[in-house]
Amino acid sequence: MAQVTIQQVAKAAGVSPSTVSNFLNGRTNRMVPATRERIVKTIAELNYRPNRAARQLRTGRTQRIGLIVPSVANPFWGAFAREVEVAALKVGCSVLLCNSEREPERERRYVEELWDDGVRGIVLCTSLPSLDHFADLIERGLHLVAFDRPAQPDDPPSVVSISIDNNLGGFLATTHLLELGHRRIAFVAGSLRSLNRAGRYSGFRTAIEAAGLDIDDMPTWQDELGSAPSGDVEAAEVGRRAAHSLFSGETPAPTAIVANNDMTALGFCRGLRDLGLHVGTDVSVIGFDDIVLADLYDPPLTTVRQPIAQLATLAVAEAISTGVEGPAGHSVLLRPQLILRESTAPPQPARILTGSTGESIVQGTAHGTD
Repeated sequence: MAQVTIQQVAKAAGVSPSTVSNFLNGRTNRMVPATRERIVKTIAELNYRPNRAARQLRTGRTQRIGLIVPSVANPFWGAFAREVEVAALKVGCSVLLCNSEREPERERRYVEELWDDGVRGIVLCTSLPSLDHFADLIERGLHLVAFDRPAQPDDPPSVVSISIDNNLGGFLATTHLLELGHRRIAFVAGSLRSLNRAGRYSGFRTAIEAAGLDIDDMPTWQDELGSAPSGDVEAAEVGRRAAHSLFSGETPAPTAIVANNDMTALGFCRGLRDLGLHVGTDVSVIGFDDIVLADLYDPPLTTVRQPIAQLATLAVAEAISTGVEGPAGHSVLLRPQLILRESTAPPQPARILTGSTGESIVQGTAHGTD
């Protein structure tokens, strides 16, 4: 197959070849956002790959972008990093990868190191409420693409935000459980301090209230030890602890749970098995992200899918568009997709089970049926 040319990209995007060239080389200070977005989408659709050797001869350097993720210990971030590398290679870029654990000081240190190495476009995967720790570098010309974080009112005007609609994702997951007949549903998270998880919980809450139920009757479980502010490294253990906690107290146990991500959901499933409970029959479980393990688990995990390849392509296209002068930031919000598998089903009639510690567990009580 013949390689796509810059002229073909320009024609499909409805712009001149020089405009596409300006975009690829970061000369976008006079380019309106709508034009940039058309070029980004056209590059992705046509699978355009610039001549890397020609660019290096013209500019005297190899273009690089930085990618800062919370932790590749979470398979979602490992998969996203791979897709970013794939997208970057297609446009002649290399990627420098860092793991931040969502710590502001660590994020700042990596951004400074990348800046000192001449990297001007950085994809920062963070859900911290504030970007103030980058304000001075942004003023000096850092081109920051905030991924997995919705735009905030006090963000610097040049920041580009790319995310899925986390509120909608939480709403879709919870509505599915409600439609199955569940009436006592728990939300399980390592922490709700990050913007993306707060958004998912907001969608959970909206669905509960839209069904005419009291949100105060729905358990919300967060990491009690406070050891997992992001939940990326300890997510599975957080989920396992949550299962033991929710099914060992005196309050009625939930018949279904929505987890803040797939690793937390899979850990919760492991905790249910510790207690002699069955996923998808005794308790329904929904995750978030659709990592590769979700479909491999037994039973396969119902989850909310993020379009990783599309998100990565958009992030790379924005990161290489450096050289912007003045306000040029904007926000891209993509729609998630609910993926139905075998970990969710209608609530079962009440029965008494004995957990691994010997305690009796009432499961499928009247709180969980119509």
